[in-house]
Amino acid sequence: VQLQACGGGLVQTGGSLRLSCVVSGLAFDAIAIGWFRQVPGKEREAVLCLSIYDGSTYFADTVKGRFTISSDNAMNTVYLQMNGLKPEDTAVYYCAASANSWPRRHDYDYWGHGTLVTVSS
Repeated sequence: VQLQACGGGLVQTGGSLRLSCVVSGLAFDAIAIGWFRQVPGKEREAVLCLSIYDGSTYFADTVKGRFTISSDNAMNTVYLQMNGLKPEDTAVYYCAASANSWPRRHDYDYWGHGTLVTVSS
């Protein structure tokens, strides 16, 4: 199983970025995908989670109304669209996958390498 995340970068406050995560080695239409972020010295935070199986979603309160998650099942890819970025969104973002269609919040089996998002003020 491999997860390949990309799309991070430097953006100004109020800007947008789209992260993508390509999943291989799993039955894509049966899994759950989570986007998480972590700042050094802080716990990893679940940002958005999506069950590819039934469309269930979880949004952290801090990103509601600004971030969205979508998938392209034909491409085994999940996207995290981040709009209205704030300096406090600065973090390393990770995508993760679970063979369970809707796992507990941090109970994901497979993790990709992180991609850094930096929001300048």
